[in-house]
Amino acid sequence: MIPVEDALARITGALRTMPAEQVPLADSFGRVLAVDVASRRTQPPLAVSAMDGYAVRAEDVAKIPVTLRLIGTVPAGQAYDGTVGAGEAVRIFTGAPVPHGADAIVIQENTEAADGAVKVVDGMAPKGRYVRAAGLDFHAGDVLLRAGRVLTARDIGLAAGMNVPWLMVRRRPRVALLATGDEIVMPGDPLGANQIVSSNALALACMIRACGGEAIDLGIAPDSADALKAMAEGARGADMLVTTGGASVGDHDLIRQVLGNIGLEVDFWKIAMRPGKPLIFGHIGDTPLLGLPGNPVSALVCGTLFLRPAIMTMLGADAEVNRPLDAVLVEGLPENDERQDYLRATLSRGPGGILQAAAFAKQDSSVFSGMAQADGLVVRAPHAPPAKAGDTVTVIRLGGSLFSI
Repeated sequence: MIPVEDALARITGALRTMPAEQVPLADSFGRVLAVDVASRRTQPPLAVSAMDGYAVRAEDVAKIPVTLRLIGTVPAGQAYDGTVGAGEAVRIFTGAPVPHGADAIVIQENTEAADGAVKVVDGMAPKGRYVRAAGLDFHAGDVLLRAGRVLTARDIGLAAGMNVPWLMVRRRPRVALLATGDEIVMPGDPLGANQIVSSNALALACMIRACGGEAIDLGIAPDSADALKAMAEGARGADMLVTTGGASVGDHDLIRQVLGNIGLEVDFWKIAMRPGKPLIFGHIGDTPLLGLPGNPVSALVCGTLFLRPAIMTMLGADAEVNRPLDAVLVEGLPENDERQDYLRATLSRGPGGILQAAAFAKQDSSVFSGMAQADGLVVRAPHAPPAKAGDTVTVIRLGGSLFSI
């Protein structure tokens, strides 16, 4: 058995980055940028008013009250063609270009309108007051979005403001899913006396999509060498094959045996962790294979620890996944054995905003309801001594995806 950290390094180190593809801006949310993006325009393109009011020369309103001659009006989207001279003002609205000759804005609340004139009665309007200079936000040619960034709603808005209609992003990795075992059937199908409902493929497919991949469900392969071999052929052209079940040492655990006959080269199997010891990583030709345990809790824990970082690696994403956090235990924990343990737990904020972790009493890998209710995993190192309430432990959040505001 190898340590979790070594297994993760060997998996991510063997993966290639997906090629780039061009997509419309509207379709780029949650995608990983492949190429730096420079602005195609200056924003704002020229000096504009930040408020509704009057465009004036600052020197004309240095002393108030003062009455100025009104020579025009300029709403947003239009421009005043003339020049503001001494003792003159132009009615202006937010976003409208500041006329030539004007260098300050007097807000309308500080004025009194009169026929053909405006009287400034309050406030200060030094040079530049309420004027947004050209390029205040950015200039044409500025690189504002960098390759490797996971594009948020804010990034899409920024790119639109940069007048960029298309983006080069990483292609979504195509991840083929193959569940194995005579004992599992799809939800809704008739159940035999010794069968269980399959949940792995559905849960893992959702995880793959949340991480930016494209899931390809190959179905359930029975415990038959010929059937497993035939169904595994469906992964041709995929960027990764993920199997569930068949990775242990029983007579019906056929992954290594059968797929070895079609070129599977195993890098490692068995990791010093719980849940999820029987995990395989290797390649069938150029296609990486990640063989997850058949137990649903073990499959999702291993998917969190290995499949999620694998997809992010293939996407070339800068986003940090599985970032360890410190939390305070709500209740004590017993000493650990020789395997690194991942305890399902709820996370909450205690006094002063301190992150708290409450591990479930039932940690058996058959308890899927606990996995669904968990907010995170409490990480227990091999041979960790007993921990008491109030001790600090390391946790990994289960939430999070590429889609963000």
